[in-house]
Amino acid sequence: MKPKQQFADRMLSLGLARVSEAAALASARHVGRGNQEAADQAAVDAMRRQLNMLNIRGTVVIGEGERDKAPMLFIGERVGTWQGPAVDIALDPLEGTALTAKDMPNALTIIAMGPKGSILHAPDVYMDKLAIGPGYPEDLVSLDMPPEERLRLLAAAKGCSTADLTVCVLERTRHKELISRIRNTGAAIRLITDGDVAGVMHCTDPEHTGIDAYMGIGGAPEGVLAAAALTCMGGQMQGRLLFRNDDERGRAMSAGISDFDRVYTRKDMIRADVILAATGVTDGSILRGIRRGPGFVETETILLRSRTGSQRKMTYRQLVDKNWNAKS
Repeated sequence: MKPKQQFADRMLSLGLARVSEAAALASARHVGRGNQEAADQAAVDAMRRQLNMLNIRGTVVIGEGERDKAPMLFIGERVGTWQGPAVDIALDPLEGTALTAKDMPNALTIIAMGPKGSILHAPDVYMDKLAIGPGYPEDLVSLDMPPEERLRLLAAAKGCSTADLTVCVLERTRHKELISRIRNTGAAIRLITDGDVAGVMHCTDPEHTGIDAYMGIGGAPEGVLAAAALTCMGGQMQGRLLFRNDDERGRAMSAGISDFDRVYTRKDMIRADVILAATGVTDGSILRGIRRGPGFVETETILLRSRTGSQRKMTYRQLVDKNWNAKS
């Protein structure tokens, strides 16, 4: 009987950064060119190629979607050399495809990895989300509270007025009432068009980003990725899956979910130590976007390890020809 291989997060972290960088570099030529599908496909292909170089027995638990809708990096796909430790992988090859196509802020590539069974297998449905940064009492706010109470408690814990708080919310019609209720407390709102993983990550450093909380409905896969980021960076998060029809409930049941009303905490979504890498595609509050110079393309990546709480920012420069092809 072979001994069980341990999740060597330190050894795997640099490889994970290379995966994120490869996806960002592949999408670089599509920034501002109006074709979000091409940008996403380029990132998917590059991320998959790089993942398959890692000595892991990887299973994608958060990916591009169900197998019939995603030809590559679909939920359940096996990646890696199939040697080494068994791991769960959550990824978004290009978080903010529309942001990339329009050259708008905060598009990034992002991938997280943990031991097998550590990452919630969330179906591709909606999730109601609430996140705040580190340094607050545990369970200070919850999804079961009205928005006004959340902000009152958050302001009291921070030692300020609700008028001093800023909440990040996706700009969607479904959030019209939420936005009105938040503004009625005096709090400000930063509306984002896409990229709610980055939106949640902003909560971890309000002094720099100006964001104190994240609220609203977005994708469940993005919610799990955001929980992975907070596991590394600090902060609290809750999410509740939302279902529009029986097909979505069926997908949840296939993923092993039977309690459709459950509120998941960050620790429910990420059940062990994880590593996470994210690379900027367009400029944002967290990461600098891709830069092109004479004969090279440059990226900035943040590499996170929850075991140590470490955050490492790295710059990678790749030599390219005039057609953006890497020089061999």
